[in-house]
Amino acid sequence: MLETNEFGTELQNLGFAFFSGVPCSLLKNLINYAINECEYVAAANEGDAVAIAAGAFLGGTKPVVLMQNSGLTNAVSPLVSLNYPFQIPVLGFVSLRGEPGVPDEPQHELMGQITTQLLDLMKVRWLYLSADLEEAKRQLRQANQCIEGNQPFFFVVRKGVFTAEPLQRQPTPTRFNRSKTLKNRADQLPTRREALAVIHSLKGSRTVLLATTGKTGRELYEIEDADNHLYMVGSMGCVSSLGLGLALTRRDLDIVVIDGDGSLLMRMGSLATNGYYGSPNMLHILLDNNAHDSTGGQRTVSNHTDFAAIAAACSYETSAYVHSLEELGAAIKEWKQRRGLTFLHMRIAAGSSEQLGRPKTKPAEVKERLQRFVQKPS
Repeated sequence: MLETNEFGTELQNLGFAFFSGVPCSLLKNLINYAINECEYVAAANEGDAVAIAAGAFLGGTKPVVLMQNSGLTNAVSPLVSLNYPFQIPVLGFVSLRGEPGVPDEPQHELMGQITTQLLDLMKVRWLYLSADLEEAKRQLRQANQCIEGNQPFFFVVRKGVFTAEPLQRQPTPTRFNRSKTLKNRADQLPTRREALAVIHSLKGSRTVLLATTGKTGRELYEIEDADNHLYMVGSMGCVSSLGLGLALTRRDLDIVVIDGDGSLLMRMGSLATNGYYGSPNMLHILLDNNAHDSTGGQRTVSNHTDFAAIAAACSYETSAYVHSLEELGAAIKEWKQRRGLTFLHMRIAAGSSEQLGRPKTKPAEVKERLQRFVQKPS
Protein backbone atom coordinates (compact mmCIF):
# COMPACT_ATOMS: atom_id res chain seq x y z
CA MET A 1 0.00 0.00 0.00
CA LEU A 2 1.04 3.61 -0.55
CA GLU A 3 1.84 5.55 2.60
CA THR A 4 -0.61 8.39 2.04
CA ASN A 5 1.33 11.07 3.90
CA GLU A 6 4.56 10.37 2.03
CA PHE A 7 2.75 10.31 -1.29
CA GLY A 8 1.01 13.58 -0.46
CA THR A 9 4.34 15.15 0.48
CA GLU A 10 5.72 14.14 -2.90
CA LEU A 11 2.73 15.79 -4.58
CA GLN A 12 3.45 18.99 -2.69
CA ASN A 13 7.15 18.78 -3.55
CA LEU A 14 6.13 18.85 -7.21
CA GLY A 15 3.94 21.91 -6.59
CA PHE A 16 0.53 20.24 -6.33
CA ALA A 17 -1.11 21.83 -3.27
CA PHE A 18 -4.57 22.87 -4.54
CA PHE A 19 -7.21 20.13 -4.64
CA SER A 20 -10.86 20.00 -5.61
CA GLY A 21 -13.15 17.03 -5.84
CA VAL A 22 -16.06 14.88 -4.79
CA PRO A 23 -15.45 12.09 -2.24
CA CYS A 24 -15.10 8.38 -2.99
CA SER A 25 -14.41 5.65 -0.44
CA LEU A 26 -11.41 4.45 -2.49
CA LEU A 27 -9.88 7.94 -2.39
CA LYS A 28 -10.95 8.97 1.11
CA ASN A 29 -7.44 8.82 2.55
CA LEU A 30 -5.94 11.02 -0.17
CA ILE A 31 -8.87 13.42 0.20
CA ASN A 32 -8.32 13.49 3.97
CA TYR A 33 -4.67 14.32 3.37
CA ALA A 34 -5.64 17.16 1.02
CA ILE A 35 -8.03 18.58 3.63
CA ASN A 36 -5.47 18.16 6.43
CA GLU A 37 -2.41 19.52 4.66
CA CYS A 38 -3.38 21.51 1.55
CA GLU A 39 -6.12 23.71 0.14
CA TYR A 40 -9.16 21.60 -0.71
CA VAL A 41 -12.36 22.86 -2.36
CA ALA A 42 -15.35 20.54 -2.02
CA ALA A 43 -17.24 20.73 -5.31
CA ALA A 44 -20.93 20.00 -5.85
CA ASN A 45 -20.06 17.68 -8.72
CA GLU A 46 -17.01 16.43 -10.59
CA GLY A 47 -17.43 18.78 -13.55
CA ASP A 48 -17.41 21.75 -11.19
CA ALA A 49 -14.25 20.34 -9.59
CA VAL A 50 -12.51 20.27 -12.97
CA ALA A 51 -13.60 23.85 -13.68
CA ILE A 52 -12.47 25.03 -10.22
CA ALA A 53 -9.11 23.39 -10.86
CA ALA A 54 -8.90 25.05 -14.27
CA GLY A 55 -9.44 28.45 -12.65
CA ALA A 56 -6.76 27.68 -10.08
CA PHE A 57 -4.37 26.82 -12.90
CA LEU A 58 -5.06 30.19 -14.55
CA GLY A 59 -4.16 31.73 -11.19
CA GLY A 60 -0.74 30.12 -11.23
CA THR A 61 -1.17 26.91 -9.22
CA LYS A 62 -0.88 23.23 -10.19
CA PRO A 63 -4.28 21.75 -9.29
CA VAL A 64 -5.46 18.22 -8.55
CA VAL A 65 -8.97 16.80 -9.00
CA LEU A 66 -10.27 13.79 -7.07
CA MET A 67 -13.35 11.80 -8.05
CA GLN A 68 -15.10 8.45 -8.24
CA ASN A 69 -15.22 6.92 -11.71
CA SER A 70 -19.02 7.16 -11.75
CA GLY A 71 -18.51 10.94 -11.52
CA LEU A 72 -16.05 10.97 -14.39
CA THR A 73 -19.08 11.27 -16.63
CA ASN A 74 -19.94 14.57 -14.92
CA ALA A 75 -16.44 15.81 -15.77
CA VAL A 76 -16.59 14.96 -19.48
CA SER A 77 -17.96 18.35 -20.57
CA PRO A 78 -15.23 20.55 -19.05
CA LEU A 79 -12.47 18.04 -19.84
CA VAL A 80 -13.31 17.96 -23.55
CA SER A 81 -14.65 21.49 -24.13
CA LEU A 82 -12.75 23.61 -21.57
CA ASN A 83 -9.46 21.94 -20.70
CA TYR A 84 -8.87 20.56 -24.19
CA PRO A 85 -9.39 23.69 -26.35
CA PHE A 86 -7.82 26.05 -23.80
CA GLN A 87 -4.96 23.59 -23.16
CA ILE A 88 -5.48 23.77 -19.40
CA PRO A 89 -3.85 20.79 -17.68
CA VAL A 90 -5.12 19.09 -14.55
CA LEU A 91 -3.79 16.17 -12.53
CA GLY A 92 -6.61 13.75 -11.76
CA PHE A 93 -7.14 10.78 -9.48
CA VAL A 94 -10.17 8.67 -10.38
CA SER A 95 -11.18 5.59 -8.42
CA LEU A 96 -11.89 2.27 -10.11
CA ARG A 97 -15.20 1.21 -8.62
CA GLY A 98 -16.58 -1.84 -10.40
CA GLU A 99 -13.18 -3.17 -11.40
CA PRO A 100 -13.77 -6.37 -13.38
CA GLY A 101 -13.35 -9.39 -11.13
CA VAL A 102 -13.69 -7.38 -7.91
CA PRO A 103 -17.10 -7.61 -6.15
CA ASP A 104 -18.86 -4.23 -6.04
CA GLU A 105 -22.29 -2.61 -6.21
CA PRO A 106 -24.26 -3.17 -9.45
CA GLN A 107 -24.31 0.53 -10.41
CA HIS A 108 -20.51 0.45 -10.80
CA GLU A 109 -20.35 -2.59 -13.10
CA LEU A 110 -20.42 -0.86 -16.48
CA MET A 111 -18.35 2.15 -15.42
CA GLY A 112 -15.69 -0.16 -14.07
CA GLN A 113 -15.43 -1.71 -17.52
CA ILE A 114 -15.16 1.57 -19.46
CA THR A 115 -13.25 3.97 -17.18
CA THR A 116 -9.91 3.70 -18.97
CA GLN A 117 -11.60 3.60 -22.38
CA LEU A 118 -13.37 6.85 -21.55
CA LEU A 119 -10.05 8.49 -20.62
CA ASP A 120 -8.58 7.27 -23.90
CA LEU A 121 -11.52 8.69 -25.87
CA MET A 122 -10.99 12.08 -24.19
CA LYS A 123 -7.27 11.96 -25.10
CA VAL A 124 -6.33 12.02 -21.41
CA ARG A 125 -3.11 10.19 -20.63
CA TRP A 126 -3.42 7.85 -17.64
CA LEU A 127 -1.77 5.13 -15.56
CA TYR A 128 -2.90 2.73 -12.87
CA LEU A 129 -1.39 4.22 -9.71
CA SER A 130 1.23 1.86 -8.29
CA ALA A 131 0.97 0.76 -4.66
CA ASP A 132 4.78 0.87 -4.44
CA LEU A 133 5.94 4.27 -3.20
CA GLU A 134 9.11 4.54 -5.30
CA GLU A 135 7.27 3.49 -8.45
CA ALA A 136 4.43 5.89 -7.63
CA LYS A 137 6.95 8.73 -7.26
CA ARG A 138 8.34 7.87 -10.69
CA GLN A 139 4.81 7.91 -12.07
CA LEU A 140 4.21 11.32 -10.50
CA ARG A 141 7.26 12.73 -12.20
CA GLN A 142 5.98 11.37 -15.52
CA ALA A 143 2.58 12.94 -14.87
CA ASN A 144 4.21 16.23 -13.95
CA GLN A 145 5.95 16.34 -17.32
CA CYS A 146 2.54 16.09 -19.00
CA ILE A 147 1.12 18.83 -16.80
CA GLU A 148 4.04 21.11 -17.59
CA GLY A 149 3.35 20.42 -21.27
CA ASN A 150 -0.25 21.62 -20.80
CA GLN A 151 -1.70 18.11 -21.04
CA PRO A 152 -4.02 16.54 -18.43
CA PHE A 153 -2.98 13.34 -16.71
CA PHE A 154 -5.11 10.96 -14.63
CA PHE A 155 -4.25 8.17 -12.24
CA VAL A 156 -6.73 5.32 -12.02
CA VAL A 157 -6.79 4.14 -8.41
CA ARG A 158 -7.72 0.61 -7.42
CA LYS A 159 -9.20 -0.42 -4.10
CA GLY A 160 -6.82 -0.52 -1.13
CA VAL A 161 -3.97 1.56 -2.57
CA PHE A 162 -3.69 4.22 0.17
CA THR A 163 -2.94 3.70 3.85
CA ALA A 164 -5.29 5.18 6.46
CA GLU A 165 -5.19 8.96 6.87
CA PRO A 166 -7.55 10.18 9.62
CA LEU A 167 -9.35 13.45 8.99
CA GLN A 168 -7.73 15.88 11.43
CA ARG A 169 -9.67 19.01 10.71
CA GLN A 170 -12.63 20.07 8.66
CA PRO A 171 -13.17 23.80 9.14
CA THR A 172 -16.69 25.08 8.68
CA PRO A 173 -16.78 28.78 7.77
CA THR A 174 -19.65 30.75 9.20
CA ARG A 175 -20.88 32.79 6.26
CA PHE A 176 -24.28 34.26 5.75
CA ASN A 177 -26.11 36.65 3.49
CA ARG A 178 -25.94 40.24 4.74
CA SER A 179 -27.94 41.99 2.04
CA LYS A 180 -30.74 40.71 -0.21
CA THR A 181 -32.68 42.86 -2.65
CA LEU A 182 -35.42 41.20 -4.69
CA LYS A 183 -37.42 42.36 -7.70
CA ASN A 184 -39.73 45.21 -6.79
CA ARG A 185 -40.45 47.13 -10.00
CA ALA A 186 -40.66 46.75 -13.77
CA ASP A 187 -37.57 45.71 -15.73
CA GLN A 188 -35.83 47.92 -18.26
CA LEU A 189 -34.85 44.83 -20.33
CA PRO A 190 -31.79 46.20 -22.10
CA THR A 191 -29.93 44.14 -24.68
CA ARG A 192 -27.12 41.87 -23.57
CA ARG A 193 -24.63 44.07 -25.39
CA GLU A 194 -25.84 47.15 -23.47
CA ALA A 195 -25.41 45.33 -20.16
CA LEU A 196 -21.98 44.06 -21.17
CA ALA A 197 -20.95 47.60 -22.13
CA VAL A 198 -21.75 48.77 -18.59
CA ILE A 199 -19.82 45.90 -17.03
CA HIS A 200 -16.88 46.47 -19.34
CA SER A 201 -16.80 50.22 -18.70
CA LEU A 202 -16.39 49.66 -14.96
CA LYS A 203 -13.53 47.15 -15.02
CA GLY A 204 -10.34 48.22 -13.29
CA SER A 205 -6.68 47.63 -14.09
CA ARG A 206 -6.72 44.40 -12.05
CA THR A 207 -10.10 43.08 -13.18
CA VAL A 208 -10.62 39.79 -15.02
CA LEU A 209 -13.84 39.37 -17.00
CA LEU A 210 -14.99 35.77 -17.52
CA ALA A 211 -17.84 35.49 -20.03
CA THR A 212 -19.99 32.38 -20.24
CA THR A 213 -20.20 30.32 -23.40
CA GLY A 214 -22.33 31.39 -26.35
CA LYS A 215 -23.23 34.92 -27.34
CA THR A 216 -22.08 36.49 -24.05
CA GLY A 217 -18.44 35.84 -24.86
CA ARG A 218 -18.90 36.76 -28.50
CA GLU A 219 -20.50 40.11 -27.68
CA LEU A 220 -17.87 40.94 -25.07
CA TYR A 221 -15.23 40.19 -27.70
CA GLU A 222 -16.87 42.67 -30.08
CA ILE A 223 -16.90 45.36 -27.38
CA GLU A 224 -13.19 44.82 -26.79
CA ASP A 225 -10.76 41.96 -27.15
CA ALA A 226 -8.50 42.37 -24.14
CA ASP A 227 -5.83 40.44 -22.24
CA ASN A 228 -7.99 40.34 -19.11
CA HIS A 229 -10.96 38.69 -20.87
CA LEU A 230 -11.79 35.00 -21.17
CA TYR A 231 -14.49 33.85 -23.55
CA MET A 232 -15.78 30.44 -22.49
CA VAL A 233 -16.38 27.83 -25.16
CA GLY A 234 -18.37 24.73 -24.36
CA SER A 235 -18.31 23.61 -20.70
CA MET A 236 -21.74 25.15 -20.21
CA GLY A 237 -22.49 26.03 -16.61
CA CYS A 238 -18.84 26.01 -15.52
CA VAL A 239 -17.97 29.71 -15.67
CA SER A 240 -18.58 30.56 -12.00
CA SER A 241 -16.63 27.49 -10.86
CA LEU A 242 -13.77 28.62 -13.09
CA GLY A 243 -14.11 32.05 -11.48
CA LEU A 244 -14.04 30.59 -7.98
CA GLY A 245 -10.81 28.71 -8.64
CA LEU A 246 -9.17 31.85 -10.00
CA ALA A 247 -10.54 34.06 -7.21
CA LEU A 248 -9.30 31.72 -4.47
CA THR A 249 -5.79 31.56 -5.91
CA ARG A 250 -5.47 35.25 -6.85
CA ARG A 251 -7.11 37.32 -4.14
CA ASP A 252 -5.34 40.42 -5.46
CA LEU A 253 -7.53 40.38 -8.57
CA ASP A 254 -11.16 41.35 -9.08
CA ILE A 255 -12.89 38.39 -10.73
CA VAL A 256 -16.11 39.29 -12.54
CA VAL A 257 -18.11 36.28 -13.74
CA ILE A 258 -20.73 36.99 -16.42
CA ASP A 259 -23.22 34.12 -16.48
CA GLY A 260 -26.38 33.23 -18.39
CA ASP A 261 -29.64 31.70 -17.22
CA GLY A 262 -29.35 28.48 -19.22
CA SER A 263 -25.77 28.10 -18.06
CA LEU A 264 -26.49 28.65 -14.38
CA LEU A 265 -29.54 26.40 -14.40
CA MET A 266 -27.38 23.60 -15.77
CA ARG A 267 -25.00 23.60 -12.76
CA MET A 268 -26.86 25.48 -10.05
CA GLY A 269 -25.07 23.52 -7.32
CA SER A 270 -22.10 25.79 -8.00
CA LEU A 271 -23.93 28.58 -6.13
CA ALA A 272 -23.69 26.59 -2.89
CA THR A 273 -19.97 25.98 -3.39
CA ASN A 274 -19.33 29.64 -4.23
CA GLY A 275 -21.27 30.77 -1.17
CA TYR A 276 -19.47 28.34 1.13
CA TYR A 277 -16.01 29.54 0.14
CA GLY A 278 -17.16 33.15 -0.11
CA SER A 279 -14.26 34.65 -2.05
CA PRO A 280 -14.70 38.41 -1.49
CA ASN A 281 -13.01 39.35 -4.78
CA MET A 282 -15.64 37.63 -6.93
CA LEU A 283 -18.66 39.33 -8.50
CA HIS A 284 -21.16 36.98 -10.15
CA ILE A 285 -23.48 38.68 -12.64
CA LEU A 286 -26.38 36.79 -14.23
CA LEU A 287 -27.73 38.22 -17.49
CA ASP A 288 -31.06 36.41 -17.82
CA ASN A 289 -32.94 36.50 -21.13
CA ASN A 290 -35.10 33.41 -20.41
CA ALA A 291 -33.70 31.79 -23.55
CA HIS A 292 -31.00 29.62 -25.09
CA ASP A 293 -30.11 32.45 -27.45
CA SER A 294 -27.30 30.82 -29.41
CA THR A 295 -29.32 27.69 -30.30
CA GLY A 296 -32.45 29.29 -31.70
CA GLY A 297 -34.01 31.09 -28.76
CA GLN A 298 -35.71 28.17 -27.05
CA ARG A 299 -37.04 29.16 -23.62
CA THR A 300 -35.33 28.24 -20.38
CA VAL A 301 -37.27 27.90 -17.12
CA SER A 302 -35.59 30.96 -15.60
CA ASN A 303 -38.84 32.94 -15.42
CA HIS A 304 -39.88 30.57 -12.59
CA THR A 305 -36.56 30.90 -10.75
CA ASP A 306 -35.71 33.50 -8.11
CA PHE A 307 -31.94 33.45 -8.56
CA ALA A 308 -31.26 36.34 -6.16
CA ALA A 309 -33.10 34.52 -3.36
CA ILE A 310 -31.26 31.28 -4.14
CA ALA A 311 -27.86 33.00 -4.08
CA ALA A 312 -28.77 34.61 -0.75
CA ALA A 313 -29.80 31.21 0.62
CA CYS A 314 -26.41 29.88 -0.54
CA SER A 315 -24.67 32.56 1.60
CA TYR A 316 -23.52 35.02 -1.04
CA GLU A 317 -22.74 38.04 1.14
CA THR A 318 -24.78 40.30 -1.11
CA SER A 319 -27.49 39.24 -3.53
CA ALA A 320 -29.48 41.74 -5.55
CA TYR A 321 -31.97 41.92 -8.37
CA VAL A 322 -31.15 44.87 -10.62
CA HIS A 323 -33.86 46.35 -12.81
CA SER A 324 -31.93 48.71 -15.10
CA LEU A 325 -28.53 49.60 -16.52
CA GLU A 326 -28.29 52.42 -14.01
CA GLU A 327 -28.84 50.00 -11.11
CA LEU A 328 -26.32 47.57 -12.64
CA GLY A 329 -23.64 50.24 -12.77
CA ALA A 330 -24.38 51.40 -9.23
CA ALA A 331 -24.24 47.84 -7.89
CA ILE A 332 -20.88 47.17 -9.55
CA LYS A 333 -19.44 50.40 -8.15
CA GLU A 334 -20.71 49.48 -4.68
CA TRP A 335 -19.07 46.05 -4.90
CA LYS A 336 -15.76 47.60 -5.88
CA GLN A 337 -15.90 49.73 -2.75
CA ARG A 338 -17.33 47.21 -0.29
CA ARG A 339 -16.13 43.86 -1.69
CA GLY A 340 -17.63 40.58 -0.50
CA LEU A 341 -18.95 37.73 -2.67
CA THR A 342 -21.82 39.30 -4.60
CA PHE A 343 -24.53 38.06 -6.95
CA LEU A 344 -26.45 40.35 -9.32
CA HIS A 345 -29.45 39.13 -11.32
CA MET A 346 -30.59 41.22 -14.28
CA ARG A 347 -33.22 40.35 -16.85
CA ILE A 348 -32.35 41.34 -20.40
CA ALA A 349 -34.01 41.15 -23.79
CA ALA A 350 -33.53 38.04 -25.90
CA GLY A 351 -31.82 38.25 -29.26
CA SER A 352 -28.63 39.71 -30.69
CA SER A 353 -27.18 41.10 -33.89
CA GLU A 354 -27.51 38.80 -36.91
CA GLN A 355 -23.96 39.82 -37.87
CA LEU A 356 -22.48 38.80 -34.52
CA GLY A 357 -18.99 37.44 -35.11
CA ARG A 358 -16.84 34.97 -33.23
CA PRO A 359 -13.51 35.53 -31.50
CA LYS A 360 -10.60 35.21 -33.89
CA THR A 361 -8.22 34.58 -31.00
CA LYS A 362 -7.89 30.84 -30.34
CA PRO A 363 -8.84 29.59 -26.86
CA ALA A 364 -5.28 28.53 -26.02
CA GLU A 365 -4.04 32.01 -26.97
CA VAL A 366 -6.75 33.59 -24.80
CA LYS A 367 -5.54 31.43 -21.89
CA GLU A 368 -1.87 32.29 -22.40
CA ARG A 369 -2.38 36.04 -22.54
CA LEU A 370 -4.72 35.90 -19.51
CA GLN A 371 -1.99 34.06 -17.62
CA ARG A 372 0.45 36.81 -18.53
CA PHE A 373 -2.04 39.42 -17.30
CA VAL A 374 -2.60 37.55 -14.04
CA GLN A 375 1.11 37.22 -13.41
CA LYS A 376 1.85 40.93 -13.90
CA PRO A 377 2.82 42.64 -10.64
CA SER A 378 0.08 44.75 -9.04
